[in-house]
Amino acid sequence: MDITAYMTQVGQAARAAATETARASTAAKNTALLAMAQAIRTRAPELLAANADDLAAARAAGLDAAMLDRLTLTAKSVEAMAQGLEQVATLPDPVGEISDMKRRPSGIQVGKMRVPLGVVGIIYEARPNVTADAAALCLKSGNAAVLRGGKEALRANQAIAACVREGLRAAGLPETAVQVITTTDREVVGRMIALPEYIDVIVPRGGKSLIERISQGAKVPVIKHLDGNCHVYVDDAADPAKALRIVENAKTQRLGTCNTAESLLVARNVAATQLPAIARMLTDHGIELRGCEETCRLLPQAVPATEDDYYTEYLAAIISVKVVAGLDEAIAHINKYSSSHTDTIVTENYTHAMRFLREVDSSSVMVNASTRFADGFEYGLGAEIGISTDKFHARGPVGLEGLTSQKWIVLGDGEIRS
Repeated sequence: MDITAYMTQVGQAARAAATETARASTAAKNTALLAMAQAIRTRAPELLAANADDLAAARAAGLDAAMLDRLTLTAKSVEAMAQGLEQVATLPDPVGEISDMKRRPSGIQVGKMRVPLGVVGIIYEARPNVTADAAALCLKSGNAAVLRGGKEALRANQAIAACVREGLRAAGLPETAVQVITTTDREVVGRMIALPEYIDVIVPRGGKSLIERISQGAKVPVIKHLDGNCHVYVDDAADPAKALRIVENAKTQRLGTCNTAESLLVARNVAATQLPAIARMLTDHGIELRGCEETCRLLPQAVPATEDDYYTEYLAAIISVKVVAGLDEAIAHINKYSSSHTDTIVTENYTHAMRFLREVDSSSVMVNASTRFADGFEYGLGAEIGISTDKFHARGPVGLEGLTSQKWIVLGDGEIRS
């Protein structure tokens, strides 16, 4: 296959389709989404069979357990895909929303209108559900999408793509509004990130090496996060039961997600009373503790942590632990070592909670809640296209508004500038 010619064809079709999706009515977009959901339910056996073939190939290729977990579809997750499409259909359509209208002394009215980005390119690994989520969010926000999934999920992605096309046809929208790349050739990624004439923004979802490669080589703006080094800070005013429950969920519910806690900080005043119980719980879950000197004195099962441990997103049964003097040191530690993804404080002290919210420089900052809530679905976005730890345009889970921008509009009645 001539990849350059293929991607040029895909890009041209996407650009043309973006014109149609930008002016599509809310009713047409919702009709497409609901028809996609119905197609996914109807074709669930085909999707599961395609996924079974992907899993067999992945096991034969020696993919690790975390990758297999991300790749796996079940009847429950297929139904969740359909429900995700339906939920996006119920969300308000952001396109065309006018805000901040103000009348100027000249007589003109000035404000902003929310508009689609255009063509969104999404590059992702393993997770076939991303195909449905991305199609839903890009379409509802008036964009066209070019989706390049990982080779390990090729069969399932193409089966989901057939459902997406069926939904687009049902609504009278161009099937090229959502294109799922059909080749596993790695050159496709290089071409996608170098097509600013056809693609307006790239969203990478995958491992750090993939995102670094895309960020360094892209000629198109990138919405991204590199690491998910998330922290739980147990304050000296923490409720012990809440702390235990939150740490358990944040670290042990799933090990391989970007919103899993990788670092635990405990205030010195409560370390001797609260840390042993938390450590026993983590050890019971098979979690290795890598701690500072003070942690190792309190916990015989802990091993010494290195400086690198505090920077590390493990995605494994390991957590770094540090005893800190209090809130000031906790905030300083997080702002130094965190990846600016998600960090939470466990405290009953309102002042400490508000300082943590203001001063921790991350895309999601929480009080008395598990870091695992940092997710588009949990935030009410319907689904997410990804998570951004950048500080421009979109930050945190990126949903419909994150896939639009605002342009200035002016309403006049014959006014001229003097």
